[in-house]
Amino acid sequence: MSVKFSVLNDFAVRALNANKMRSFLTMLGIIIGVGAVVLMMAIGQGEQNQISANLAKLGTNLLLVSPGAAGQYGVRTTTTNTLTLGDATAAATLANVAEVAPTERASGLVTYADQTDTTTVTGTTPAIADISSLTIAQGRFFDADDQQNIAPMAVLGQTPYQTLYPGGGNPVGTQIRIGSVSFTVIGLLNTIGAGVGGSNQDDIIYIPITTAMIRIQGDTKQTINTMEVQVASKDDMSSVQNALDALLRQRHGLKTSQKDDFQITNMAQIQATASSIIGILTIFLASVAGISLVVGGIGIMNIMLVSVTERTREIGVRMALGASRRDILLQFLLEAIILSMLGALAGIVLGVGSAELTSLLAKMEMPISVWSIVISVLFSAGVGVIFGYLPARKAASLNPSEALGYE
Repeated sequence: MSVKFSVLNDFAVRALNANKMRSFLTMLGIIIGVGAVVLMMAIGQGEQNQISANLAKLGTNLLLVSPGAAGQYGVRTTTTNTLTLGDATAAATLANVAEVAPTERASGLVTYADQTDTTTVTGTTPAIADISSLTIAQGRFFDADDQQNIAPMAVLGQTPYQTLYPGGGNPVGTQIRIGSVSFTVIGLLNTIGAGVGGSNQDDIIYIPITTAMIRIQGDTKQTINTMEVQVASKDDMSSVQNALDALLRQRHGLKTSQKDDFQITNMAQIQATASSIIGILTIFLASVAGISLVVGGIGIMNIMLVSVTERTREIGVRMALGASRRDILLQFLLEAIILSMLGALAGIVLGVGSAELTSLLAKMEMPISVWSIVISVLFSAGVGVIFGYLPARKAASLNPSEALGYE
C-alpha cells in the first residue's frame, strides 16, 4: 500500500511540476489567505499585549476616582472638583487598600537657565511611585517628610528633562522654576513610554501635593483632580470599590436619592473589556481573511477540473494499464492537497514576514500565534480535500474507452 501511495504521490508531483505557473497561480489564493490570517492574528495579539502593558503602567489592581457625576456614556456632567485631600486620607483607612495617591494636575510653564517647556505638573504623594511603578534614573523621589514640610522639590520626567537640559548631565540639585516658584530637582525618572491612547507619560513633573496646593495654586479647600486607589488583591476589587463608594457618599453628605458626585473606574474591568473587544475584532478580521482561503479552494477546484479535461487521454491510458478508479481518485486528490499545503507553507512565510515588517514600522511587538499557524494548515488541508474531491471524482468516473479516444 505504501509503495502504491508513493507512486501516486510521484505522479501527482510530476503533474504539478509540468505546469509550474498554473500551479503557482492556483496556490495564490491559499497563500494570500493563510498569510492574512497569520498577520491578523499577530496584529490582534500585539494590540492586546500593548493595551495590557499600557494599563499596567497606570497601576495594578487600580481604582481611579475622579470628581463629577457620570452622565450619558460615562461623560462627566460637571467639572466641579468634589474630591478633597481628606477623601484620600479616609480612603487609605479602608480594608484591603494597599496605597492611595491623590493627584492635582495642571499644565505649567517650567524654566531652567534659558530653556523653557510647558509640561504637566502633578502634585501627588510618594505612593504614586509604587502605584505607577515609577523608577528613578538619578536622585530620589520625594518622601512623606517633603510632603509634610511643603518642600519645593521636583522629580522630572524624561521629556521635560531632555527639553530643559539639552546638553544632558545630572539635573539633581539644580534649580528650576514652575511658574514663579523656584524648585530644587531631586530626581529624574526612567523612561515610562506611551500610555493608553498614545499619551506621553514621560511629559510630566512630580511635586509634593501639599506644595502644589499651597505654593502654586493657593488652594485652601485642598481639592484634588483624581485619586488612585491600589487594592491589595484582584479578588478584593469589587468589595473595595463598593466600600469606597459608600465612604465617599457619606463624606459628601449625599442622600439615597442623590447620584454620586464622583466616578470610580475599575481599571481591571476596563482591561478585560478592552481585551475582549480586541479579541472579537481579531477573530472577525481573521474570519474575513479566511474567506480568501475558500476563494483559493474554489480556484483549486476550477483549475483541477480543467486539468482533468486536458488529461483525459492520460487518464484513459493509465486505466488501460491497470490503474483502478480509486488510484485515479487518490492521485488527483493528492494533487489538490499538495497545492493547498504548499500554498499554506508559503502563506505562513508571507504572514510571518508581514508581521515582522509591520512590527518594525509600527514599533510594536506582534507575537506569532502558533494556533494561527496550526489552524491555517489544517484549514488548508481541508480546503484541498473538499475542493479537490469533485475534480478527482470526475477523473475517476471517466470511461476508459471514451478517455482513450478523447482528443
